[in-house]
Amino acid sequence: MHTREPTTERDAMSNQQLTYSPFDPEVMADPYPVYRELRDHAPVYWSSQASCWVLSRYDDVSAALADPATYSSASGIFPTPPGVDMTDLFLPMLIMSDPPRHTQLRHLVSKAFTPRRIAGLETHIHTIVDDLLDQSPETGPWDFVSEFSGPLPAIVIADMLGVPREDRDRFRTWSTTLIQSNPVRGEFGAGLDAAAALYEYFSAFLADRRAHPQDDLMTALVQAEVDGEHLTEEELLGFCLLLLVAGHETTTNLLSNSAVILAQHPEDRRALADDPELVPAAVEELLRYDSPVQGLARTLTRQVDLHGQAMAAGDTVLLLFGSANRDDHAFPDADHFDINRRPERQVAFGRGIHFCLGASLARLEARIALRALLTRRRDWDVDIDSAVRLRSGPIRGFASLPIQ
Repeated sequence: MHTREPTTERDAMSNQQLTYSPFDPEVMADPYPVYRELRDHAPVYWSSQASCWVLSRYDDVSAALADPATYSSASGIFPTPPGVDMTDLFLPMLIMSDPPRHTQLRHLVSKAFTPRRIAGLETHIHTIVDDLLDQSPETGPWDFVSEFSGPLPAIVIADMLGVPREDRDRFRTWSTTLIQSNPVRGEFGAGLDAAAALYEYFSAFLADRRAHPQDDLMTALVQAEVDGEHLTEEELLGFCLLLLVAGHETTTNLLSNSAVILAQHPEDRRALADDPELVPAAVEELLRYDSPVQGLARTLTRQVDLHGQAMAAGDTVLLLFGSANRDDHAFPDADHFDINRRPERQVAFGRGIHFCLGASLARLEARIALRALLTRRRDWDVDIDSAVRLRSGPIRGFASLPIQ
């Protein structure tokens, strides 16, 4: 990894005027003004706080996602401050691999997310949503995250894996701790402890499924073979962690962000309540407007020259999905929320070989949850001053969201 100064006068001026770090609390609160500055004045920006280059324009982010041979995932996908090593935090997993192993593993796990299997979950998700809303107050204040947006995807993914429901609260705690761990504030140890707890739990669970196979995804993973060989223990544990965290954190934060956006746009909320057929397109706009995953990192396998700046092989590059989705060149008037927009090219779920496997499940859960919420809780207010944001750099959402 190389710390570099800008090589052109224009970029030098831009870097002196801009300060961007994905770990900055002010950026986490509202990253979009600084994203605009990056796109306009420093499209290739060196962040010394995160030891990485930052790409913010839609075309550049999309091109990088489409070129995994140059922008590798194998060395990690999370930017880290200088002196912080996160290599021990995660065991090998699909999202942190390159072809050919990535191709083999993705083919294997994609069987759990076929359109037919996802469609078959619709009735089950409706039941979960209705049960959660039945338990929430119709008028009084409640925590949207702990009582609705968090439990819903956690229950769904736990049921898919075959994990007992009584364990889902522990999973939520471990997952949130892992996502929230901000190494800038010395919280790296908490993330390690959460990951270790998850790995310990899944190791025992996998052993049980080997001895007592069931009709669930965990058993399917244990029995799966790639080129005649079973997955290693580390690969299995990596799969479990990825499916648990990615399987519900994205949906939790999509729903929480959506609740805030729709509270801020009551006319759009009323339009969706009056015509639920508008909800699927609105979900795409909600994903674009405030992406749950703001960006992920890659490592360069060769030198890349972009906008007059040379990025060297071995350098880390942060691809800002959240900024790309607010690029006016890709989405006219991008800072305006429009439920009638058709943002088919939004990159909230990435693109290319690492396109989020759970995207179709997240969309289904969001459509069902928002339709039910708009029907049964047609109007709501969010106490944004009392809300607690996630402290994670790449993940945008809330740890707590008071609503009534």
